[in-house]
Amino acid sequence: MAVTLSNPVGVHTPGAYSHAALVSGATERLVLSGQVGVKPDGSVVEEGTAQIDQALANIGTILDAHAMTQANLVKMTVFLTDPALIPAWRAARGAWLGEHRPASTLLIVAGLADPKFKVEVEAEAAK
Repeated sequence: MAVTLSNPVGVHTPGAYSHAALVSGATERLVLSGQVGVKPDGSVVEEGTAQIDQALANIGTILDAHAMTQANLVKMTVFLTDPALIPAWRAARGAWLGEHRPASTLLIVAGLADPKFKVEVEAEAAK
């Protein structure tokens, strides 16, 4: 399987993501439900930055369970309830993904499924 990340001429150059992810020859596609700041024991971390870290840890665990890594991610959709969390999201995403830049969408929303949740991250991966 090959993943080709691209930023075609005629579209602005993005910073920490790619405009498109072309998956060629994939034999498996993994679609993850939105991950929030819930620990394996079911408790919810309270602080927004900690919720971001936990959501990414959850995604990492799910990828690992399917013999995948962050490098297999082709799309991420992020929902934040507070725009003040954008810098924390960008920093955590950058540290977690390294140089990998999957397609990405970030939305600021009025709320999530539980009022305790401040962040939710959906993802798709392929191999």
